Amino acid sequence: MPIEKHDLVHELPEYRDQIHHLKMNNAHFAKLFDAYHDVEHEVHRIEEGVETPSDEYLANRKKSRLKLKDELFDMLKKHTEATA
Repeated sequence: MPIEKHDLVHELPEYRDQIHHLKMNNAHFAKLFDAYHDVEHEVHRIEEGVETPSDEYLANRKKSRLKLKDELFDMLKKHTEATA
């Protein structure tokens, strides 16, 4: 069974246009977006067995991914509200 990826556009498809806009126009969002995808890629490789760190390390990376996702989601909601 394939491991599900959690890239931001698939996690929040209703924000696809806003994600693109903020990536192009907001340096802080772009930095968080890149950090999120770096962590997501690392977690995905661990879950696939390509890398084999400790369970604690994986749990911490997943917490980091969730924190970044929450920050990005908050920025997306604020942007959407401001442009509505």
